Parts: sequence; C-alpha cells; structure tokens
Amino acid sequence: MAVGARSGRDEGEERPDDAVERETEAEDSGAAARPHRSFWKELPLLIGIALLLALLIKTFLVQAFSIPSDSMQNTLQRGDRVLVDKLTPWFGSEPERGEVVVFHDPANWLSGEPTPEPNVAQKALSWIGLMPSAEEKDLIKRTIAVGGDTVECKKGGPVVVNGKPLDEPYIYPGNTACDDAPFGPITVPKGKIWVMGDHRQNSQDSRYHMQDSTQGFVPVTDVVGRAVVIAWPVNRWATLPVPDTFDQPGIGTQAAAAALGLGASGLAPVGLGPAALGLTGAVPLVMWRRRRLTSGPTAG
Repeated sequence: MAVGARSGRDEGEERPDDAVERETEAEDSGAAARPHRSFWKELPLLIGIALLLALLIKTFLVQAFSIPSDSMQNTLQRGDRVLVDKLTPWFGSEPERGEVVVFHDPANWLSGEPTPEPNVAQKALSWIGLMPSAEEKDLIKRTIAVGGDTVECKKGGPVVVNGKPLDEPYIYPGNTACDDAPFGPITVPKGKIWVMGDHRQNSQDSRYHMQDSTQGFVPVTDVVGRAVVIAWPVNRWATLPVPDTFDQPGIGTQAAAAALGLGASGLAPVGLGPAALGLTGAVPLVMWRRRRLTSGPTAG
C-alpha cells in the first residue's frame, strides 16, 4: 500500500516564523502597555541638565562680562557685553600681543571704584552664567607686551615694542599713544603682561601702577581669558581680532591663539551664551532618554 507524502505540518510542530510573530507581538504589547512620559515630567530634567551644562561652560569654556567704563573706547563701549574664552588658558596658552583680555585686579587697581550690590536673583543668575558677576573686580585692557618684551613710549611718539613702533588705529580718536603718561623702556618679566586701554587718556592701565607691588605688570595667572566677541547689544555684534600692527616682522614670535567657534552671527544676548549651549547639549540627552524609555526592550 502506497503511502502518500505528508503536507503541511504535524500537530505540535512549530515553524520558525511562528516564534518570530509571537516575539513581535510580545514586544508590541509591552510597548503599548508602557506609558509615555509626559513632556512636562521631562521638563525639570531638561532644565536641570541645561543649568548644569551652563555652569560647566561658564566655569571652563566661555563667560559673559559687562564693560563698566570708557577705558576701552571705541573698541568697547560702556554697557557692552563681551564673551571671554576661558578654555584656551587651560591648555597652557598665555596672552598674546594685541589681544583684549579680562583679568582679576592684580594690586587693588580698582581701589575706590564703586561695586554694585547685586540682589539674590542676580547672584543666582551670575552663578550659573546667565549674568556677569557684579561682585568680582575684573578689568579689561589690551595686551601690549608679553614676558621678555621691551616696551616704551615717549611723549609725542608711538608705543614701541621690541624696537618696532606700533600703528594703533584702535586708539580713541583725538588721543595720543601715551602723552599723558610716557614710560620706559622697560622689560616685561616672564609670566607677566603689560596692558593699556584703547582710550589712552581715560585709562588707569599699567602706566599708572608702576609704583605698585606689581610694577604695573599683570601676572598671567590673573588673566581670566581673552575677549573674543561683542555679544550685546545686537547692533554691535563683532569679533575682537588681533590688530595687524602686532604681526609686523621682527616684533616677536606670535602664537596663533585659537578662539572658540563663536562668530558674531547667531549669538544669544548677554549671559545666554552658556545657557543656550547648555540647553543645546541637554535636549539631545533628554530626547535620547525618552526614546530609550518608550521604545527599548523590556526585561522579564
């Protein structure tokens, strides 16, 4: 008796695609059973991460500072907000000739200058980088000479660095290079810089502190960082490059200080630099976490 060929599958026999279907159904049911977290429940996490990143950015990368005086006119106006590169010094870079730098008061230069008393909200915002600190006594000037340089300026003449006269188009219109306080020649010690304001006849800079304990020099360790961008007001957005006069042959070897990738366009108003960067970094983290929570496989 012939036995016909069996077709189909025996009872109890399982095909591979059955197992795949059941696994897919289980995953779908698990995903459906898992509730989606509300955006409002994620919002505190988003804010927390953004504030943490803003604090880290303010501490190590970039910070906003307010210009309190006219000593750097017309390059900087009173009330301007600048973004200062704080990252480069962490890698051992020192200020270069021509850079506009922010530095801590080296020897009570700001004695007698009023310091505004911030309220609690201003203190909190400055702590996380949303506002410049009103309590720290910092100054902003242009670096004219660095350690090892010889600098001088005679009445009626230009500033001379290592024998090279400087053409200084950034000096405030109507001012002279140093007629109010000629000096030198002096040699800048290693680890120090010589600074001057662009508004020469309205700047209590290195020239006026030669009798102080620092002899008018600013220790490199007191330098907070280089001012790279005018961020506010909007109509004054601009970068702060090193003037060409400091590139002239023979003035010395000038290292190219790499600024942060911050251009004049697309910047947020003062204080929002660290906050915006922190928020930018926080959003992808929170979105990644939401995706993991809503679509990741379940255990058990």
